[in-house]
Amino acid sequence: MRSPAKLYRTAASVNMTPMIDVVFLLIIFFLVSSHLAKRESKLPLQLPTASRQPAAKSVIGRLVINVAADGNVTAGGSPVDSGRLTMVLRAHAAEKGVDAAVHIRSDASVDYAIAEPLLRAAAQAGISNITFAVQEQTSAAAQ
Repeated sequence: MRSPAKLYRTAASVNMTPMIDVVFLLIIFFLVSSHLAKRESKLPLQLPTASRQPAAKSVIGRLVINVAADGNVTAGGSPVDSGRLTMVLRAHAAEKGVDAAVHIRSDASVDYAIAEPLLRAAAQAGISNITFAVQEQTSAAAQ
């Protein structure tokens, strides 16, 4: 005669249905999010021109960063590399506090790939007041 405990004992099993549901939900999530990311990067943008931009306020008290056509960067009149630029921006932010501002003067032939690290370094230093020097668009260039 068998004991009652052995009569009702069954083999242990794992219910796979919830795991399959989660896997399918993850697949759907990644498909949708990758589709939206592709669509967002292909938005047709027409960047604004500076033909009617009001004149900037005085740059006194702002840190002026110059970017030459060959990619050389100067901050406050002295040449800087990317590592030193971050230190200069942090020192400027510490000195000026919430009023810290940066004025970027860049040659027209400079690629955004050179200017982007400047913006990232300013953001890491906590500086959000950034202006770009632009030249007023002439009427011949506007047409």
